[in-house]
Amino acid sequence: MKKKLYTAIGLMSGTSMDGIDLSIISSDGYDEFSNILDDYYEYDKNLQDQLVRLRDLVLTKKDLLQNSEKLRELERNLTLFHADAVNQSLKKYRDPIDLIGFHGQTIFHNPNEKITNQLGDGKLLSQLIKKKVIYDFRQADIQNYGQGAPLTPIFHHILSKKINQNFNIKFPIGFLNIGGIANVTKVINETDNFQNNLSAFDIGPGNCLIDEWIRNNSNKKFDKNGELANAGKVDQLILNQAIDNFKINSYSQSLDIKNFDVSFARGLSLEDGCATITAFTAYLISEGLKYISQKKNITFLVCGGGRKNINLINCIKNYTSNENNITLEIIDNYNLNGDYIESQAFGFLAIRSFLNLPISFSTTTGCKEFTVGGKLVENF
Repeated sequence: MKKKLYTAIGLMSGTSMDGIDLSIISSDGYDEFSNILDDYYEYDKNLQDQLVRLRDLVLTKKDLLQNSEKLRELERNLTLFHADAVNQSLKKYRDPIDLIGFHGQTIFHNPNEKITNQLGDGKLLSQLIKKKVIYDFRQADIQNYGQGAPLTPIFHHILSKKINQNFNIKFPIGFLNIGGIANVTKVINETDNFQNNLSAFDIGPGNCLIDEWIRNNSNKKFDKNGELANAGKVDQLILNQAIDNFKINSYSQSLDIKNFDVSFARGLSLEDGCATITAFTAYLISEGLKYISQKKNITFLVCGGGRKNINLINCIKNYTSNENNITLEIIDNYNLNGDYIESQAFGFLAIRSFLNLPISFSTTTGCKEFTVGGKLVENF
């Protein structure tokens, strides 16, 4: 019997805090998936500055309480921005929308204290756009002893089946998402036994350190195409010290951009610092790829903004050059837009949550048992 198809909007605002990725998708929450529309809405400078400033202020649970009034005001402004983005996209797509998957903007994430804070008022968004909204995707997983991240592996699974069928890429198939933080998924085969078929974890910084260095030392926001790093020279001594001082002994913990800083590159020129930080980032990512591949042949499809940083991608390839089993491919080569995988994923997760289907598993977030995340609100 054919399952019902739902149309959902996925909204994702990542750790780069630059804007909103919006995707409209159609799916049954199981096997069927098609992408309808993708849009990007850049934050205005004032909103972005407020987000970055408050995120940098909130380092502990106590900081959350002390800044609660500022956070409430910012959450309202952020939700209004999301509502405007949705309404603009709905002018292009006039068919009915069943659900909105609203990720919000992460300000604080500490699974050890069972706290994750994504700014975004689901009730207000539902009221403004007159749609069912599913939000707060991570808290249920954390309450179930998970890390609350990564949540995209269940969506990667459905993509892997399409890629296997259309391009004959053999399983296992990997997904490397380079956003602010880099995370990786391995889909072992096409079966729907997700508990045994999926493994995923955060593996290190993605764009966050490079972006921070660029913002702190220039009037730019990021290293476009890796051009600044390419113009610089890696300080091998500083790089080796940074690698020695930051060891990831276990991939059982989710990562936050507050786990890292760029102080080790202090004193270097803009270009040399960028080259050294990029090499550090690439080293940690390559170690994660080696760990999850387990010496078996695997093609990793690279998505997220970091895939456009040519210097970073080449650096990862250099670090994995002796691993004949690892192949890196840009996901766009397989009829998928690497900028919108996560926003599409949160549309898909909203549908699964609405159907009371699990979105996280012990092998993806470390939760005690599979977890149905997300809260549904219909405030109109």
